Amino acid sequence: MLQDLLKAADENDVVEASPYLSGSWGGEGPPLERTGPYLRRTVSRALTATPGEIDTAVTRAGRYAQQMADLAPAARAGVLEAAARNAAAHRDRLARLLALELGKPLKDSRTEIDRAAATFAVCAAEARRIDGETLPVAGWDTGIGNTAFTYRAPAGVALAITPFNAPANLLAHKLGASFAAGNTTLVKAPPQAPGISAAIVALLLDSGMPHQAVQLLHGGGEVGAALCAADAVNVISFTGSAETGAAVARAAGAKRLALELGGNAATIVCEDADAAATAKVCARTGYSNSGQSCISVQRVYVHRSRYDEFLDAFTAAVDDMVVGDPLAKDTDIGSMVDENAAERVVAWSKEAEQLGASVIRGGTRDGATAAPTIVADPPPHASVVVQEVFGALVAVMPYDDFDTVVEQCNTSRYGLQAGLFTHDLTRILTAWRRLEVGGLVVNGSSNFRLDHVPFGGVKDSGFGREAPRWLIDDYTVVKTLVLRGLSVWGDSRELPKENP
Repeated sequence: MLQDLLKAADENDVVEASPYLSGSWGGEGPPLERTGPYLRRTVSRALTATPGEIDTAVTRAGRYAQQMADLAPAARAGVLEAAARNAAAHRDRLARLLALELGKPLKDSRTEIDRAAATFAVCAAEARRIDGETLPVAGWDTGIGNTAFTYRAPAGVALAITPFNAPANLLAHKLGASFAAGNTTLVKAPPQAPGISAAIVALLLDSGMPHQAVQLLHGGGEVGAALCAADAVNVISFTGSAETGAAVARAAGAKRLALELGGNAATIVCEDADAAATAKVCARTGYSNSGQSCISVQRVYVHRSRYDEFLDAFTAAVDDMVVGDPLAKDTDIGSMVDENAAERVVAWSKEAEQLGASVIRGGTRDGATAAPTIVADPPPHASVVVQEVFGALVAVMPYDDFDTVVEQCNTSRYGLQAGLFTHDLTRILTAWRRLEVGGLVVNGSSNFRLDHVPFGGVKDSGFGREAPRWLIDDYTVVKTLVLRGLSVWGDSRELPKENP
């Protein structure tokens, strides 16, 4: 199946991204076509899961759960290591499929496949070191004479709902960690990226993943809602918007949840930073993937003494970016996911301008391609400051006082990640303590992520942490064993008496 998908992408044919149900590819639901945002033609086609197929997938996942739990961690790790090698081997062809479906430039698409390969390797390592504890029960009188242990058992059936903006790497995170933990996994692919989602599942199957380990379904919100509500599902990992995350939580009820939601990332540039170099970093990370990242640089607060220098360098860096065909090797900015997304960038830049901001660059679109847009000094109530733009737009604002700018960063309903450029350790520690975010990147922008480091937010950015080790915590349950009357600890209640 993997070769069929990649061959179709290579030859510019429509990629037929079938569901994977009960160990075979194919389905009976209505077609779901994906129009490539740059090519403006159908690039992939999937079959929407029917209610009967959803029921069958959930039932089979529950039936296979014990088989996956019984699979030794070394066997799980071997599959994931093979997947890492295969992802690296097929890197360029997978990247092409990703670029076709989403308009993501090839250079960014290749980086995503590289990250997916590395994520599989990390998942393999984590599969080998899932452990438990010997608990110090004899430290309390009630525990004397007893022994207790824990281990992390698979949760059973996991549901992974992945987003369109990084569909390959985030599927590697969710499915890779779930398999490493010993679960069966239901995957609900994003409608905008059925082809690359099917390709990643096919790659894992070619790498030795048992058919019992995964069921892949396509469709929109109604398919996701049905899966979330299914009684057999034990844990749900979702990445997407805050609004959809709330809907997931409502549908899931009392199930365990890991939600990585939206962001409105701020980066602070202090007066001791190298303004020109910092501007280049913020430009590169503000417009990569057309700004369609939950930690993309959206708000940049620059100390007033460096503001003009920063804005000049930032504008020059944006002027140097190549906008165009995502399949061209030199393209920096391709298309957004669809025309509505690009129109949002245009509308919000116009709103900011009406409120007194200056639109230094951009504010236009060509179809789904939004020109990289710079909005200078918007008021704090403008949408580009308050909401998540999730697009090719960066707002740059001056500030005078460090404590005040930290408070400004915290006015957002989101709290995923922030960036800080300074060499002042006091400011670094103050920001780490006071910024209402899940992560702080120092001397880097908000849009920096290590895939083996915990990643997640606070407030409306969700809860739980991604990265294989921390996802495995979500995908497993702690089971305790108590041995009454058997102790590895000392069991005397009397202190020894001294000899006279």
